[in-house]
Amino acid sequence: MNQLLKHNQIIQLNNHLTCTVQECLGGGGQGEVYKADLNGSEVALKWYFPNQATIEQQQALAELIQKNAPNDKFLWPLSLAHCSEVKGFGYIMPLRPAHYKSIADLITRRVEPSFYHLLTATMQLADSFLQLHAKGLCYQDISFGNVFIDPLNGNILICDNDNVTTNKLSENSPIMGTPRFMAPEIVLGTAAPSSESDLFSLAVLLFYMLMLHHPLEGKKEADIKCFDLPAMNKLYGQEPVFIFDPVDESNRPVAGYQDNAQIYWDIYPQFIKDLFSKAFTSGLHDPQHGRVRESEWRAALAKLRDSLLYCQHCGAENFYDTELLKTQGQLSPCWACAETVAVPPRILIQHTNLAMIVMLNHDTQLFPHHLDPYRYYDFSYPVAKVNQHPTNPNVWGLKNLSQTTWSVSAEDGTLKAIAAGQSITLSAGLSIHFGTVHGQIRV
Repeated sequence: MNQLLKHNQIIQLNNHLTCTVQECLGGGGQGEVYKADLNGSEVALKWYFPNQATIEQQQALAELIQKNAPNDKFLWPLSLAHCSEVKGFGYIMPLRPAHYKSIADLITRRVEPSFYHLLTATMQLADSFLQLHAKGLCYQDISFGNVFIDPLNGNILICDNDNVTTNKLSENSPIMGTPRFMAPEIVLGTAAPSSESDLFSLAVLLFYMLMLHHPLEGKKEADIKCFDLPAMNKLYGQEPVFIFDPVDESNRPVAGYQDNAQIYWDIYPQFIKDLFSKAFTSGLHDPQHGRVRESEWRAALAKLRDSLLYCQHCGAENFYDTELLKTQGQLSPCWACAETVAVPPRILIQHTNLAMIVMLNHDTQLFPHHLDPYRYYDFSYPVAKVNQHPTNPNVWGLKNLSQTTWSVSAEDGTLKAIAAGQSITLSAGLSIHFGTVHGQIRV
């Protein structure tokens, strides 16, 4: 690679500091990215190719730096960068740690996080783009290449934020998106990137992460002999059909060729399938009203993570499906070993306008999200956890990790206070007042 910057070159920053170039990490269509030293801390430095170093790009970067990152998941531009010895400009941003892996590694099974950590990642994605759109911004290019995951805990990082722009002001933007992720109206050239097209791209990425397959690639894709631009325009823009469309079965996955889609689709509860069906039926043709909002994804994915349970035979993660229980009276057999899955104790937590059912597995934790109606989607620290009795391994309880004393009532009417650090044994019918919400144990 013919590098734009040299080792140990001094780069001036707009905040009157300097950084020192250490090594080239790679390049793309816009420029090259380097590791640099900033006062003893490692940062990433992106330097634009001369034809990309436009006044418009510089102005856009300056505006993004002033707006600050929507949350800590974005590797956001921190300062513009200049060098008297090199034409053009660049910017610095936080350096992505090496243990974060590309979503492409997830899709190709080079990394295989647990369902719990995978759902943590999808929740963080939905929440992050909710925060970005709330600032009046549009990402324009949500795809594999821009999101990274820590497979050990599900934390994510979002890169390439220099292309973020103000929503509805992207008509002249050169960024249109990545093939397979672009909304139909972008493929057809009838609209410019916007928060609405971001929602479609987000839905595609979430489907890929959970199903390891594209939502529009079924029989119609398998029948294509030459996958050229006209074929792609037809499949993703002119005549898109969801592979699990509840009415149109013309584009179902082809057995032996597109097996991932069917295998994973069958694993998930109905409520998440319904949301994907909305995203890729009405959401295909009605950008304004048919697409699933980030807040809807966030709530559904949090519910999905709460529904995880373990097969007692093989330990595989499965899902508690209330709709399946209503219609069939039992859960599906374990997807991994085909044995009957026993349902663990669970807690029904009643908020004013919301009820949550959380499986009480051996490693379950409850967060402010569950127990504080004013801190919805706060998973920053646990306020309760399932724990095993120290002398009787067959007895399990719920430990109070908060600073609030719980009030517990049993079915026989007896009351008990559970102070911080204490536990209550899990038993059917137990009612717990957590201070602001109530929970009832079901076995």
